[in-house]
Amino acid sequence: MTAPILIFGWGNPSRGDDALGPLFVERIEALNLPGVECLTDFQLQVEHALDLQDRQRILFVDASIEAVAPFSVSRLAPARDATFSTHAITPESVMQVYVDLHDDDPPPCDMLAIRGDQFELGAGLSAAAADHLEAALRWTKTWLTQQMPA
Repeated sequence: MTAPILIFGWGNPSRGDDALGPLFVERIEALNLPGVECLTDFQLQVEHALDLQDRQRILFVDASIEAVAPFSVSRLAPARDATFSTHAITPESVMQVYVDLHDDDPPPCDMLAIRGDQFELGAGLSAAAADHLEAALRWTKTWLTQQMPA
């Protein structure tokens, strides 16, 4: 049975604050929440559209140098953007692939962009990013209680 809520984080754990997505997913997964599935990868690809199927809600999570600290949240919509035919694509493109495959709207998807500042290869997570991660986790615990199916 497919869990109704998917939390999908991506990033490279070897590149400093780019580890925020995978670290976030690791922390949520450790909670063993019923009805929540966690996935992580280095980057999004068209194949990830298959992971959206039979879900009620999806939370995409990534590090962002553009997000206002500690994080930002936005509702996503399917879009065929410039990344559509590249190796790493945006969440909006993943959603568009879902639309193309199913001729239907994907489930509601939100983007949680956690502020990061240091993305150097071999660097560890910065102190500021660790604080932003904790704030994002607190927000997500509330989001999950509001989104859990009855």
